Amino acid sequence: MSWIFVMGFWYIHRKYTDRPMKRITPLFVLLCFAAQIFAQSPTNQDLRHYDIVEAVSAQRLESDIRTLANFGTRHTMSDTVSTTRGIGAARRWIKSEFEKISKDCKNCLEVSYMRNLVKGDPETRIRVDVEIVNVLAIQRGTKYPNRYVIMSGDIDSRVSDPLNGTSDSPGANDNATGMSGVMEAARVLSKYKFPTSIIYVGLSGEEQGLYGGKYMAKQAKELGWDIVGVLNNDMIGNIEGVNGVIDNRSFRIFSEPTPVTENEKERRMRRYYGGEIDGISRQVARYIHKMTTTYMPEMNPTMVYRLDRFGRGGHHRPFNDEGFAGVRIMETNENYTRQHQDIRVENGIKYGDVIEGVNFDYCAKLTAVNAINLAALAWAPPQPKNVQIAGAVRPSTSLKWEEVDNENLAGYKIYWRETTAPQWQSSRFVGKQTEFTLEGIVIDNSLFGVAAVGKDGNESVVVFPSGVYRKE
Repeated sequence: MSWIFVMGFWYIHRKYTDRPMKRITPLFVLLCFAAQIFAQSPTNQDLRHYDIVEAVSAQRLESDIRTLANFGTRHTMSDTVSTTRGIGAARRWIKSEFEKISKDCKNCLEVSYMRNLVKGDPETRIRVDVEIVNVLAIQRGTKYPNRYVIMSGDIDSRVSDPLNGTSDSPGANDNATGMSGVMEAARVLSKYKFPTSIIYVGLSGEEQGLYGGKYMAKQAKELGWDIVGVLNNDMIGNIEGVNGVIDNRSFRIFSEPTPVTENEKERRMRRYYGGEIDGISRQVARYIHKMTTTYMPEMNPTMVYRLDRFGRGGHHRPFNDEGFAGVRIMETNENYTRQHQDIRVENGIKYGDVIEGVNFDYCAKLTAVNAINLAALAWAPPQPKNVQIAGAVRPSTSLKWEEVDNENLAGYKIYWRETTAPQWQSSRFVGKQTEFTLEGIVIDNSLFGVAAVGKDGNESVVVFPSGVYRKE
């Protein structure tokens, strides 16, 4: 905006100084008006995200992955007393790393354990009483301390027998990569301040039945946490698929289509007004896709329209079960000889989740994907609430929503796409209006949403309309 004023003033001074003031005034008013428009329009990109991508270190990730793998086993029911082996030693080390990061950023992280005693049950993968311990580091938001974006990874590992808590189970890729990615994201993002809180968490008990995530999600529900989204990272280091494909550029984003917590009224509305693939988790997946293609164009994100891999589960699911948005981020090409396997050689094939199966540069790329999305969501204004839509039997589509109270707000952006398109195809920035009509856009042929846009260019997740209103 400043250069407009400088150049404009110079032009007026040179051209009109020998003329009456009344000739200058209209142009000066017009200049001020143009500057005001520029001041209200958001920037297209936040250049800080490029710095975040560059700051992620493959060398630090390699060191952390090796350390976690060297604990021998991190099975949920492994040794908790030893200082060198077992899940107890692993979670104490993770906590100490979070504390080091916090010390470097002048205690910007609140580091703690989240403990839950699970009673043994012979019908489950936990046969004896065991304490499930998550490790949390909260980077408290400056404006919205109870509003959270969450990055999670799993602490535990396993071999072929899910009840075997003694055999070597390095879990190098599953899931030392995801856990190390969480710690590296904390190192990078702790250098910044955010209005929204970020939680970096290592969850336990995943291989035994998602126990760590279940407990944290229930706690979040009971405590009234406002969770924007959970980015669960489970296996982000393998590039050599069991199918023979080698690919270090693509990754998958799994998301469920609509919340399982929807009531009957919401389901009826969806049947008549659409939105079968526009639930809150799917919007987070679209957000990650857009951020990645914008700031990391060398990467190829693939949205998978499924809660998780076929018949399998991950630690985002417990949050989905409680009504929170959550997705799984992971490699594209899995190698099943390196997952949940005893370390051995059979018929010339090496089995086991060992360090040789991890590509550290690829792990760094997926860590960076997480970091820029955490940062964007934490910097962005809160998403609009109570988005409503109108336009039946009209040649236009109207939307309205509640005003977002945020000093960083530049305005709102309306998105729309064809009903068969996976990504938002068109958008229009409408300033700070809270109701707008898209002339010539027929509601029957498209799906719509609204996002809040910050002055720094960061946007909220797109909100799909939750109701219909009558447009007079």
